[in-house]
Amino acid sequence: MAMEGPDKKTEVVLLACGSFNPITNMHLRLFELAKDYLHETGKYKVIKGIISPVGDAYKKKGLISANHRVTMAKLATKNSDWVEVDDWESSQSEWLETLKVLRYHHQKLLSPDPTNSLQNAIPLTKPGRKRKQEPNRHDPVKKKNQSPDIKSVPQVKLLCGSDMLESFGIPNLWKLEDITEIVENHGLVCISRAGNSVQKFIYESDILWRHKNNIHLVEEWITNDISSTKIRRALRRGQSIRYLVPDVVQAYIEKNNLYSPESEDRNAGVVLAPLQKHASDSKN
Repeated sequence: MAMEGPDKKTEVVLLACGSFNPITNMHLRLFELAKDYLHETGKYKVIKGIISPVGDAYKKKGLISANHRVTMAKLATKNSDWVEVDDWESSQSEWLETLKVLRYHHQKLLSPDPTNSLQNAIPLTKPGRKRKQEPNRHDPVKKKNQSPDIKSVPQVKLLCGSDMLESFGIPNLWKLEDITEIVENHGLVCISRAGNSVQKFIYESDILWRHKNNIHLVEEWITNDISSTKIRRALRRGQSIRYLVPDVVQAYIEKNNLYSPESEDRNAGVVLAPLQKHASDSKN
């Protein structure tokens, strides 16, 4: 028994937060790259990927409405058997720190369906007389956990590109204690083209360096330079975006005429929600 300890695989859920304005093939590739990398370590089993588009209250320039961004993400992942879209974050009236979204998804994994688990618990408390059955209670649990070599509590790791990691360095964009809790309790999987600059960034940050074992840097060898910004630019200029986004996303954008010079000016001159919030926090 003692020997099997180190071989246990940790279940991982990959969470990607961001604007997804619009979602592109690059966003979808991040999930595939991260999953391959984590499986190749032999330590992890990726059980799910979650795309969580930011809410409108984020106030980023050019951010179109969350329901369009969520719909596009759902269309893009329709034929994925492991990546799904969650609209909890985007449906909040206020902007939420990424850490709160991580915590929410972690909690949700611990108690997937509160109503369900309550119902399951009721029969166990009722039969006071049938004490004899108690040893059998543990049987169903074993069956449910098909493979014995998996550690029970899944980790929710934040999946990001190198730009998000480097945004940790932007004053007032992130709270220091949030960055600490993200890398300490959850972990980061960072897909980077220029692995070097990201490693240098981690080296230059005391917090990141202290928790570097919880930051997985994944080299992207088949580089993919698609960004939502570039997609929107092409659309404003009437240029084709085919093969840069899934066909269903392209069709949805065209049908709803989503990106224009007008949409790009949305929130122009408005301070980004986290900057507003954290700047006022630091004054207090």
